[in-house]
Amino acid sequence: MSTGKRRVFEREFKVSAVERLLAGDSAAALSHELEVSRGRLSQWCGQYRRYGPGGLRRAGRPRQTDAKLEPVVEAEDLATARQRLGELERKIGQQQVELDFFRRALRRVGEARQPSDEPGVKASTPSSRS
Repeated sequence: MSTGKRRVFEREFKVSAVERLLAGDSAAALSHELEVSRGRLSQWCGQYRRYGPGGLRRAGRPRQTDAKLEPVVEAEDLATARQRLGELERKIGQQQVELDFFRRALRRVGEARQPSDEPGVKASTPSSRS
């Protein structure tokens, strides 16, 4: 299909293609039907997921506003992320409590096993030299 000219795709065309991909259409079949490489479809899909439809602008010279595009966060993704963050914070808190407990226990064991300078005092554990 090489005619020597670079094809220019309108945003609506790109959005339609990406929405079909996300709906479950085969990338290979869609690529063949639309005469667009699978790599290009994948690129569009990534831009769409990251920036929404605004990330799929018409091909051409980049506009200064393109650098200002911010990733789109879906509301349910945000809610899920906040829920996961809460779970992780609770887990970190529980692990901190456990670490503090084991530090105190280790300190007590270390204090109880201090060698004595007094003569005639036996070690708390039997010697391996019998």
